[in-house]
Amino acid sequence: MEVAEVLPDFADAFAFEEFNRMQRETVPAILEQEGNVVASAPTASGKTAIAELAICKCLDDGGTALFIAPMRALTNEKEGEWDRFEDLGYSVYVVTGERELNPRRARRADILVMTPEKVDSATRKHDSRRYDFVTDVTCCVIDEVHLLDADRRGSVLEVTISRLRRLCSPRIVALSATMKNVDDVAAWLDAPPECTFEFGDDYRPVDLETGVKTYTHGENAFADKYRRLYRALDLAEPHLREDGQALVFVASRQDTVRAAEKARDEIAERDVPMGARGDYEFHTESERLENETLRNSALDGVAFHHAGLSKNDRDLTEQWFKEGKIELLFSTSTLAWGVNLPARCVVIRDTKYHDPLEGEVDMSPLDVLQMLGRAGRPGYDDVGYGWVVADSQEADKYRRLLREGKEIESRLAESLDSHLNAEIAMGTLTDLEEVMAWLETTFYYVRGQSDPEAYGFPDLRGRVRDCLEGLVEQGFVETGDDLSIEATPLGVLASKYYLRLETAARFHAVCGPEEPDEEALLRAVAAAAEFDSVSARQSERDSINAVLVGRDTGDLDAGGRKVLAVLSGAASGSVPAELRSDAWAIRRNATRLLSALRAFLDRFASPLAANRARRLEARVENGVAGDAVGLTAIDGVGPGRASKLAKEGIATPGDVADAGVSGLVEAGLSESVAERVLEGARSLPAIEIEWGEFPDRIEVEKNDVRDVTVRNEGGSARAGISVTVNDVEMTESGTYLRSEEAVPVGVFGADEDELAYTVRVAFPELPLLPISETRTVAVV
Repeated sequence: MEVAEVLPDFADAFAFEEFNRMQRETVPAILEQEGNVVASAPTASGKTAIAELAICKCLDDGGTALFIAPMRALTNEKEGEWDRFEDLGYSVYVVTGERELNPRRARRADILVMTPEKVDSATRKHDSRRYDFVTDVTCCVIDEVHLLDADRRGSVLEVTISRLRRLCSPRIVALSATMKNVDDVAAWLDAPPECTFEFGDDYRPVDLETGVKTYTHGENAFADKYRRLYRALDLAEPHLREDGQALVFVASRQDTVRAAEKARDEIAERDVPMGARGDYEFHTESERLENETLRNSALDGVAFHHAGLSKNDRDLTEQWFKEGKIELLFSTSTLAWGVNLPARCVVIRDTKYHDPLEGEVDMSPLDVLQMLGRAGRPGYDDVGYGWVVADSQEADKYRRLLREGKEIESRLAESLDSHLNAEIAMGTLTDLEEVMAWLETTFYYVRGQSDPEAYGFPDLRGRVRDCLEGLVEQGFVETGDDLSIEATPLGVLASKYYLRLETAARFHAVCGPEEPDEEALLRAVAAAAEFDSVSARQSERDSINAVLVGRDTGDLDAGGRKVLAVLSGAASGSVPAELRSDAWAIRRNATRLLSALRAFLDRFASPLAANRARRLEARVENGVAGDAVGLTAIDGVGPGRASKLAKEGIATPGDVADAGVSGLVEAGLSESVAERVLEGARSLPAIEIEWGEFPDRIEVEKNDVRDVTVRNEGGSARAGISVTVNDVEMTESGTYLRSEEAVPVGVFGADEDELAYTVRVAFPELPLLPISETRTVAVV
């Protein structure tokens, strides 16, 4: 069955000319039926073509397709692969948290590519102009739907699909590696029998033999890595000697590099015939690699691959592995989920990995099966070999996994309160009956029907009632006299900012009567539940203590102290070297949490407190000193330029405006950059406080009211204006400050020798230093 015969208008969208056996069997369901589709098939059997078939059908019908990729790295891969759709006149738009969303492009896109988390966030805000595009989806393709069984992420995918179906009823096409209970997934998605496919191992292009090999576990974790590496090389060596290729999965990016370096030496010691150092053309071609370590390694036929490499280096590594120039490749798990890069032999060296936010965790059974599924090169091998290297104590667990497979379970019960709060905050659930009806749309409900005892279904209604009562007691939900339920402002903010409920409660507590200082804000973020699994290695303890010496760390545990140390170092631009391996992930999560904390302070405390959190967020993100953090509010000024300008005495947007283009050029900027920076600075608020005829003295027991004018000569922004007398707040108001605002100030003859009146202007959404001026009034 040729592609051009089935889809003549979309033949160029496919990377091949003819469908394979598995793909042919799905064509009628995809193209001739309207129902939802569920397809489970072995890794490397061609599931991507089913997704592309569904997308072509959707586009041909004039609809919008959404492709949900299991991880952010794969959204970028699809963007590159699907240039083929762009060439046919269809637009592909990737929406991820690390890219600035362009709502207009998203609305005009024919194919949207997103992660489950981003779809969750977008559907929570579907009624906003920024995210309304998500309700235009007419076909949703879920890649690797067995992600449902993943810790935390699984429940996100589950509730997101249920919500999307309620919002716009798209056709669902769910794809998965082999799973035991495909019928449960089909029941959840209402896929009819004729649209449900379970392709067995006989559909694999190459037979697969799998097994578990043990190693002798020692006391030193570092030495154990090399014991496992030698075991992996023992398994790969026979295939390498026969011109086969081996793919070895390790725990981290750094491990891919270290393992490749050690393997090169060991391969040479064993005299395994590999490498292309005598190939002049490949030697010249390898100069295209940007990573010098990778370049040297590739010439010996050994390479490494991880998401931290440049796209150029990843693409070349994949290309040369496919061509056989690289014979031994070390990779992280990302490669197993993305590129179709099979090898005759696949070895999983590490079954555990260090997560910056979770500590040491077991690799998901689904990841293990996904990796092993990469074994066997179609057209080259009759058999693929997949091995797990495991501690003898865990060997039986992995043997059982390889023998029996894995049923896909729902993880919704583990975070039901958080997801329930989100639905209530959206206004979609208003009483217990609607909550129960919502649950019936989830995979959790379907699995509960299959295994009622394991899922606690005999008393499901009671469990849900308890969950609701807990939300009410914590202040996230309130109930009416008619037993209706409604989110409180606290519940709305927790949902909007994607917070764990424990964190939302902690942030709410920070918004007390006393204004929190910077240290209190940092402690609140370091203690957030999102960081509750962060661990502090023994080798990091001294650095943590050095950063935090003399500081009050409250009740923070070792992991929380580590987070606090990283954030404190980041805010000053100097994270200790011993903490940098986890610092990127910690900083990235902390900036999101600080943004949420700012919103809490803005809602429940004061604009000044919110501004303090906003400045702290900018410092953690950019590593800029506190007195120069306002520079980061200027479009085009990042940490490098901010530091450069601050060293030249230009520390605020006002200083930038005063310096002009010539002053900025003298400070080291090019003229074109200086012009853009100056324009950006002038678009920010520029505040002057005019006291007018404010008295300098007043008689005892006399009262007077004067207007103080807050004038803005720059761009408009939300502002909080407060007036204090002798550090006691008199008034506070919020406004959208465009040109000027008259602030009435009561002057009274109190029982004091003098009164110090301070007018302060703070911007809760901008990292600008507050503007304040003081006038002293003598009491006579």
